[in-house]
Amino acid sequence: MQQTISITAISSISPLGILPDEIWERYKNDSHCISFRDFNGEQTPIAQLPIEARLVIEELRADNHHYEALDDSVLLGIYSARQAVKSAKWDIDRNFGINIGSSRGATGLFEKYHQEFLSTGKSSTLSSPTTTLGNISSWIAHDLQNNGPEISHSITCSTALHAVLNGVAWIQSGLADKFLVGGSEAPLTPFTIAQMKALKIYASNNKSTYPCQAMNWDKNRNSMFLGEGAAIACLEKGRKENALAHIRGIGYATEPLKHNISISTQADCFQKSMKMALGETPIEEIDAIVLHAPGTVKGDVAEYNAIKAVFKEHIPALTTNKWKIGHTFGASGILSLELATLMLKHQEFIPVPYMSYESIPKKMKKIIVNAVGFGGNAVSILLEAPK
Repeated sequence: MQQTISITAISSISPLGILPDEIWERYKNDSHCISFRDFNGEQTPIAQLPIEARLVIEELRADNHHYEALDDSVLLGIYSARQAVKSAKWDIDRNFGINIGSSRGATGLFEKYHQEFLSTGKSSTLSSPTTTLGNISSWIAHDLQNNGPEISHSITCSTALHAVLNGVAWIQSGLADKFLVGGSEAPLTPFTIAQMKALKIYASNNKSTYPCQAMNWDKNRNSMFLGEGAAIACLEKGRKENALAHIRGIGYATEPLKHNISISTQADCFQKSMKMALGETPIEEIDAIVLHAPGTVKGDVAEYNAIKAVFKEHIPALTTNKWKIGHTFGASGILSLELATLMLKHQEFIPVPYMSYESIPKKMKKIIVNAVGFGGNAVSILLEAPK
């Protein structure tokens, strides 16, 4: 890193709610956000927005007639971006860039329009413009009326942290001083759920206390389930007095492709990305790692193997939020980043309730956040508490 980057605001909408204090309180309790919904005759675990958050999105949809035809993934992004910009006081100076991504984009509208085509042989006028992945960033840019560049991308489940990488790169290049980054996902749709079940990685309806066993290294079945949500962060050049956290290191790596979905047993991509993010930072200075850990047997263990390879006998405290809010695909990395900033702010580690810990850090100064997607596209971000 050529210079420190400050995170001056982060806003989200997820199964945890919309208010920072509310989100933190829900993180502190041991209950998950899973409910069950019927998909093709099968009760399926999902994590959906709470009623109050859903009402906010429906109010946003009704607020502007142009927004009526937009997918939830776009509206979740618009809401989070508005709140982040307001918190960082960027609504006064709109000279900032935007990079918001999504893994799947407009799954709800895409499935609706495709079914319509199968039934009638015709497509609705707005089917193309409202289902392109780029329309999340472009609508956010339209809503905020910013004066900087607008970028969109999809890099599977590491999409949001790749947005952070891009924002850091733009700022360090001198082409921008501020960047709005994040991800949005609304994947609780029949075809998307069916795809995950076809991969044999989806959690079953077993009514156990914790249907998702993310970070349980001894589980013998996959237990991933899907959630919906978005989170947006404001990045600024230098050390700012109002910083929630400082980005001190970034890392990324892509594994040689052996097959389409998983990483190697030692997660070589994570080893490389974490080492790059660490730079010259001693491994013993890392207090915690927020894992990607989606709840799959091979994926969780591979990431754990990578952590052991990098940190050896100095393994930090490990946690993840996917047992609680599910896997939000392209938004998952930025929601993990939000958890890390909250732990730094409150100086409290959030454990996974069914895991045992030899020790819990009493002070939180440096945290690594991981994300990876299909094809082994890993990202690691090193955060430091403001001094």
